Amino acid sequence: MMPSLIRRRRERPGLRLWPVGLVLASAFVLAVLVAAAVFAAGWDLLGARELRPERRLDSKTLFDLVKLSFGVVAGAGALVALVVAYRRQRVDEDGALREATRLHTERFTTAVSQLGSESAAVRLGGVHALAGLADDAPTALLRQTCIDVLSAYLRLPYTAEADLPADDMAARHTYLALREVRHTVIRLIRDRTAIGPEETHVSWRGHDFDFTGVVFDGGDFSDAEFVGGTVHFTGAVFADGRVDFSGVRFSGVDFSGAQFSGGGVDFVNAVFADGQVDFSGARFSGARVNFVDARFSGGTVSFSFARFSGGTVDFSGAAFSDGTVDFTRAAFDTEVHFTDAEFSGGTVHFTGAEFSGGTVDYTAAEFSTSGTVSFAAAHFRGGLVDLSSAMGRAPDDLLPPQGRPLPPGLRVPPQWRSPTP
Repeated sequence: MMPSLIRRRRERPGLRLWPVGLVLASAFVLAVLVAAAVFAAGWDLLGARELRPERRLDSKTLFDLVKLSFGVVAGAGALVALVVAYRRQRVDEDGALREATRLHTERFTTAVSQLGSESAAVRLGGVHALAGLADDAPTALLRQTCIDVLSAYLRLPYTAEADLPADDMAARHTYLALREVRHTVIRLIRDRTAIGPEETHVSWRGHDFDFTGVVFDGGDFSDAEFVGGTVHFTGAVFADGRVDFSGVRFSGVDFSGAQFSGGGVDFVNAVFADGQVDFSGARFSGARVNFVDARFSGGTVSFSFARFSGGTVDFSGAAFSDGTVDFTRAAFDTEVHFTDAEFSGGTVHFTGAEFSGGTVDYTAAEFSTSGTVSFAAAHFRGGLVDLSSAMGRAPDDLLPPQGRPLPPGLRVPPQWRSPTP
């Protein structure tokens, strides 16, 4: 392509069309090539070897040549009309998109200005307006912009209820109004990412959500599906209330460095499948976090360097199958339950984990032969690690050499300590 043509296309925003002369010339050349190919194929199929020369043309042959000439001219005209009609259609579509984008931008500006209002009611209107704009967005990029603004609103500085000044009713009223707006944002995101029998909204699944550093004091994400895009809860603080991730399906989500310091966080029946799910460096210091009946299958789930120092973390009934679940160098100093958990297939690492206090309970947990569970270089410094009623084979590198005592606080089934016949 000529440099001047490339430069003109770069300078022209929006719809990019080649010059009409170049398009028509290309169309004619393509038509001639197609006609030649069809003629050659017919010639070959008929087995013709040469043309019979005609010394004189009769009136019928002359008339056929005239009709052929008019047919060629008509075909050329039809080709020109087709090219022009196609370009006009493209221009009309681009014009409609530009108009839709202009209207979207005007509504977007109004909605964003509402989010900055002092009135909670006006902010609520702005939140709903942005959600509606995302639903009506003419392109996925404009929808993502609306989602980014809603996510950014949650990332704004926020004081949890526990940190409010005592006996300051005005501050409490302001807090309650702001909390209502924030919980509405979460609910709207949930409604558009959840899978239900009747989806009444445009799906936002597959888009990106950035909740980095957000302070959560409640909110309902239940049954949402975060797949296809990137989802970040990096450094998020779960400080109070109940945050519900029950039934959520994650395929790639980042909770690294998150703090679970109060309230309750439910991952009951959540599915962590494929992708990278990262809880590395997370701090479980006071909240009750439930992974009851969660499913960890495929992909990688990392709790490496996580610290379980307060509250309760419950993996009861969780199934670890396929993929990798990594508790490498995690520190356990509170109540963590793996009651009835099933370790079948895949790999679960407790490599270098430190058990220094509290109770880690594996009551009726099942360790099958189809997967690998490793406690290599784990440290048992205090508290209770109870595998006394666990079933299946002993995890790798858990037991000391035959004849040596178990580390303090570690309990295992008697059959795991019996010599192999």
